[in-house]
Amino acid sequence: MILYRLAQGIVRTLRPLLGRLDIRGKENVPPSGPFILVANHQSYLDPVLIQSYVRRPLHSMAKSTQFATPGLGWLMKQLLSFPVRRWEIDPQAVRITLRRLDQGEPVCVYIEGERSWDARLQPPRLGTLRLILKAGVPVIPVAISGTYDIWPRWDRKLRRSDVVILFGEPLTFPQSDDRDERNRLLSATGRTVMTTLQTLLDQARSNRADQRAKTTDPTLPKGP
Repeated sequence: MILYRLAQGIVRTLRPLLGRLDIRGKENVPPSGPFILVANHQSYLDPVLIQSYVRRPLHSMAKSTQFATPGLGWLMKQLLSFPVRRWEIDPQAVRITLRRLDQGEPVCVYIEGERSWDARLQPPRLGTLRLILKAGVPVIPVAISGTYDIWPRWDRKLRRSDVVILFGEPLTFPQSDDRDERNRLLSATGRTVMTTLQTLLDQARSNRADQRAKTTDPTLPKGP
């Protein structure tokens, strides 16, 4: 935990170099008990920022190839990340997730499975939806906007941009241990989660546009 808290402090100290940050809805994050935080994914910066501004330590899924990098894999484990193999069923990642939820810990999952190429929301991974139904814990939707403009996946250069993070109200879904039942519930669960994320993402983009308008409007009074 010491290293986790230290990393949070470093990110909060350096974050202003990248631009302004507006966070709303943190009161929707449960102060105790397990939950799955489900976020969209625009940049490598998403987990860095989200985990730095949530008070509770988040156990985060991350692609398994990152853990093969010397030093990085060790650091990610210290920061409570655990590997998941993309593009295939990964029973071990599911077991780790359910175990940590059973221990009362929150888990963060990026439901698109990869960073967006154009900042738009991509279809959800069916495995994540099945996991939500298997776990039966509250789902906290989170939309982040602006990190794509700072560091898109197709570029290595970092730029400055305002970022908005919106935490939505908890969603609840029926818990099911039956595979056939989970498959029947997949479509409705996916629509609910992705519609909620899209609404939050649209609001986050609108908030960023309002911030830019206030910054550039010469008729507005300057702040202290």
